[in-house]
Amino acid sequence: MRGLNPPAEPFVCLRAWPASSPDTATDPMLRTLSLPALAVLIAAASPARAEDMPRPAPPSAAPSLGSDTLKPGKPAVKPYLAEAATPDAVQILPPPPAHDAPLDKADRAAFATTRALKGSPRWEIAADDVAEGAAAVLENFACVLGTRIDQARVPAVINLLERARLDLARATRGPKVHYRRLRPFVGNEAPICVQRTQALADSFSYPSGHATQGWAYALILAALVPEKATVILVRGRAYGESRVVCGVHWLSDVVAGRLTGTSVFAALMGDPTFRADLEKARAELRGALAGAGPAPDPAICTREAEALRAPPLEF
Repeated sequence: MRGLNPPAEPFVCLRAWPASSPDTATDPMLRTLSLPALAVLIAAASPARAEDMPRPAPPSAAPSLGSDTLKPGKPAVKPYLAEAATPDAVQILPPPPAHDAPLDKADRAAFATTRALKGSPRWEIAADDVAEGAAAVLENFACVLGTRIDQARVPAVINLLERARLDLARATRGPKVHYRRLRPFVGNEAPICVQRTQALADSFSYPSGHATQGWAYALILAALVPEKATVILVRGRAYGESRVVCGVHWLSDVVAGRLTGTSVFAALMGDPTFRADLEKARAELRGALAGAGPAPDPAICTREAEALRAPPLEF
């Protein structure tokens, strides 16, 4: 890990029993159990297999966009887009795969298969990619950019990415609350690359906020440094796939995140303030890349290059 603290996962809700749970109204024994005891009993009786993942939970209020998730309580930078101008991802995205549909089975297979990556270089990259936000992504993209960038030297780049981040959060909020999809590790003890917490388990999965942000940031960076567009976009795709490797998102969550990120980027390109900030950031980033900044760790870059040579995750 690179010392960057992963943010708390937003979009918290209380989980509901899956549709296949025992009927407490007709079973005398279950009527006598408390809810916690019933949860333990059901969990113990269910095999921890990828195909047995729980189904979506009831709705909850989305977090306020008026506070900075990196610095709770601090007023957030204003998003670029008015709420009415933010793409409606509920309309844009297809619903998550239905239970036992081919894509649902593919999701579960991807989760089960990637558990074998624990302890591998790809697992370590996924753990590094847990950190999000402008400074974290610049660090995680250091190998493809060719230098580690001190965020203090690129305030226009940080401002551009952090303001766009709020637009991305707003776009993912709708489908997360609408579909209320549970994460793949809920209901089993399979390894994941982060600490299990109740907040993470109770948060919504579709689409992946990390994949949305990582892909949109990759599109922005590719626009800033077009001669590096290919390697930047390959890294952006891998950043989203890290959520599958980590075990905290389904593959279809990540695919939906890329579509959401692309939609927001397209809307941002129509905003004159964003375009003006993009030009400021372009000059600033080019200056930083031309300067004598510290080189990224060669061992990290070698590990990353080898991992990125592997075929993309696919259905």
